Amino acid sequence: MKRIFAILIFTAMIFAVAQPSSAQTLPANIESGPFKSGHIQGIAYDKKNQHLYLSYTTMLIKTDLQGNILGSVVGLVGHLGDLSFNEKEGRVYGSLEYKDDSIGKSIMLREKSTTKIPNAFYIAIFDCAKIDREGILPSEEGVVTTVHLKRVLDDYSASVTTPEGKFRHRLGCSGIDGVSFGPKFGKKGGKQYLTVAYGVYSDTKRNDNNYQVLHQYDVTDWKKYERPLAQASDMHQVGPDAPDGEYYAYTGNTSYGVQNLEYDKEQKVWWMAVYPGRKRNYPNYSLFAVDGKIKPVTQPLEGIPYIAEGAVIPLQQRIPSLVDEASGTRGWMFGAGSTGFYPIGKGYYYISFNYATQEGEGSNLRLHRLTGSENGPFERVK
Repeated sequence: MKRIFAILIFTAMIFAVAQPSSAQTLPANIESGPFKSGHIQGIAYDKKNQHLYLSYTTMLIKTDLQGNILGSVVGLVGHLGDLSFNEKEGRVYGSLEYKDDSIGKSIMLREKSTTKIPNAFYIAIFDCAKIDREGILPSEEGVVTTVHLKRVLDDYSASVTTPEGKFRHRLGCSGIDGVSFGPKFGKKGGKQYLTVAYGVYSDTKRNDNNYQVLHQYDVTDWKKYERPLAQASDMHQVGPDAPDGEYYAYTGNTSYGVQNLEYDKEQKVWWMAVYPGRKRNYPNYSLFAVDGKIKPVTQPLEGIPYIAEGAVIPLQQRIPSLVDEASGTRGWMFGAGSTGFYPIGKGYYYISFNYATQEGEGSNLRLHRLTGSENGPFERVK
């Protein structure tokens, strides 16, 4: 009875913020692509100007809400992942990786680049006002600046010893992907931090890779770190030595960690869309959410002997979800969101459904509404 009552209360709360009129001006579907630059990785939304920004691995596209291309930045030879729009600055922030694993090598091959770029992990910052035409190169007109993330490189490069053996990549770090602006974990508002989620390799033989690792950065004074993007063998490594906060969310191992990270300021949750993991002792959900209102708890980290303790952030319990009693994890088998997910406001979201053809890869951004079903928290708006 308590569970049914909680679901009814949550549904009433959703309908209180998600009035039908708020979706009338939003297209139910926005078509994008196909392109030859790789599959869609993430999306961001400039509400004031009603512009969308889409990452297609080696290309950033700026469109209107009808999908018309207004400009693009091309020629990236790294992996451009998830995006987030900084409302205060009017700039787009995205994760950008250069690395020597299979993903990095395939990008260099597809882009026909022979430049020897060392492993490096950046936040790429795009000046939206300068994206005013198609085909802009990253080196042109200061359209892109970058900030290097040293801690990520350190974890990617490190080797660790665990009870299961010695492994490369501390915490299973494969780099970074999900990014989003939001308050400090445990705060309902206040200063907005850039939160950056690790990519985490899927490896069933180790147990130090069962957390999602999230770093928070205060970007207020990042101008001192920003450098133009010059894709060369001597790329800069200027940036903060460490994040302003490091946090852990226990989900069980996933395939490449948090693909899309988005803070929902109305629900006060951090959505994490992932590629499901392969460990049989976990339910391997494809969507998780962290409760942004509950303060992190400093405690020992399960399966990680080389870290004494860490700040653990809890998976939310306010929105109905599936619960795996054995592992204690909560989430959904939603099946979408890992290639693009963005809260538009008042309970509405654009969620990417990517596709591939002989002409390349593209996406349909479909409008959804939060309903709070444990079998899938969103329904499509048609």
